This record gives sequence, C-alpha cells and structure tokens, in this order.
Amino acid sequence: MIIVQVKEGENIEKALKKFKRKFEKTGIVRELRNRQAFEKPSVANRKKMMKAIYVQQLRAVEE
Repeated sequence: MIIVQVKEGENIEKALKKFKRKFEKTGIVRELRNRQAFEKPSVANRKKMMKAIYVQQLRAVEE
C-alpha cells in the first residue's frame, strides 16, 4: 500500500504527483505487463542475446 503524506494546505496536484512517483518506483505496472503474456525462457534468452549483439555492433561503429 502506498502512503503519501500531505502537508497542511498542500496542493492536490502536488500530492498526486508524489503518489505517481512512488507508484512508478514500485514497478507494479511493469510487473503487470510482464505477467499479461508469458514468455518462454528460451525466447527471453534469445531476445537478450539479440539485444547484446545489437549494442555490441553500435559500440563497434562508434569506434
């Protein structure tokens, strides 16, 4: 449960902004999106490898 301390006379927009920041830090939305569609470990590993190869190629081009 996320608790946001609101000071006396504090603007509601400011309190809402604090809430949104705390909510994003918890990573709930990211976790929900990951759970919506199960991804096999082999597919996840393949994506990781492809990303690593891509980054490596970008670094090679920079040099």
